[in-house]
Amino acid sequence: MKKKIATLLIATLTLGVVGLTGCGANDDATNENTENVATEETEVADAATEETTDTAPEELEVLKVGASITPHAEILAQVKDVLAQEGYDLQVVEYNDYVLPNTALEDGELDANFFQHQPYLDDFNAENGTHLVSVAAVHFEPFGLYAGKTDSIANLKDGAVVAVPNDTTNEARALLLLEAQGLIKLKEGAGLTATVLDIEENPLNLEIKEIEAAQLVRSLPDVDIAAINGNYAAEGGLNVADAIAVEASDSLAADTYANVIVVKEGNESTEKTQALVDAVLSDGVKSYIEETYGNAVIPVF
Repeated sequence: MKKKIATLLIATLTLGVVGLTGCGANDDATNENTENVATEETEVADAATEETTDTAPEELEVLKVGASITPHAEILAQVKDVLAQEGYDLQVVEYNDYVLPNTALEDGELDANFFQHQPYLDDFNAENGTHLVSVAAVHFEPFGLYAGKTDSIANLKDGAVVAVPNDTTNEARALLLLEAQGLIKLKEGAGLTATVLDIEENPLNLEIKEIEAAQLVRSLPDVDIAAINGNYAAEGGLNVADAIAVEASDSLAADTYANVIVVKEGNESTEKTQALVDAVLSDGVKSYIEETYGNAVIPVF
């Protein structure tokens, strides 16, 4: 009997030792598995963080361009996404006059501007001592004569009031258009520098009233007719089809007054300038201009 009890005790102790050994082994395996899982999770998290860092978008470089509202700012809006892909944040600053966008460019507040033609730019540089240069010709906006108190050229009476822009180059353009309609005759060779002092013949004794270009549309109720720049006509709700006369496509103006992208001298070949020029002088922009503005804005590229 004592022998049986002793045998049972030995067996129980043996199982207890085996059980303890088994539990210890399992705990070690569990700890090892937990550590492996944690290590793998950390490695995955590190890899994800590294991938996120590698693919995070870089901050875009600001490209600030001054422009008249119509059509210039509208055209620039078409290339904002294209320039973003090139690393630039296109910011368009809208102006309603012809002076501030040039002074802002000269002072370094803008990277470029887009609102003027070459003769105006040349004249502005000469009068103000600025150092601005064109880098691309984009479009031509036919200058038009629009009806105010008088509905047609044929109905103009003696002493009729005709409003024209008061800046040198656009005034000359308006006078050339009046001459083309047989209303006045300019001195020989006056051309693109013509002023009212160059009027040699004025059979209807027209009163030429010089007004700031941006105010010409508003002046229509007070004058018989007005010669208005294409962009200001559009902004004022006029269409070139509404004009009683427009510049011919083969006129001196059509060859001369293409609107240009302008930068400060020394920045003609920068990557920023080139990106802007390439984006604007694209097939997509050309199609947009043709489909949106018809005869009012004509691409020249």
